[in-house]
Amino acid sequence: MYAVIQTGGKQYRVEEGTYLKIEKLELGEGDSIEFDKVLMIQSDDAVKVGMPFIEGGKVTATVLSQGRHAKVKIIKFRRRKHHMKQMGHRQYYTEIQITGISA
Repeated sequence: MYAVIQTGGKQYRVEEGTYLKIEKLELGEGDSIEFDKVLMIQSDDAVKVGMPFIEGGKVTATVLSQGRHAKVKIIKFRRRKHHMKQMGHRQYYTEIQITGISA
């Protein structure tokens, strides 16, 4: 059984036991969270597709940690103009483990 959920402006295909790094949520380690924006659920023989979300569909997860991704370097460069600009960015994330899927 798997589901497709929406969180942080992105969509994720999840199964029970899956580990994910999603956009940062203000939760502590060990907290539980429910995702109610479930777009699709596929069980053994049936597929439920929401319009846009499935009513009563829930995916539960446990927060494992908070962190930051690796640094992404941004360089803007103009040749022969003595212009170079460097920047870096590290995105915050919340690591979760999916504990249950229910329709």
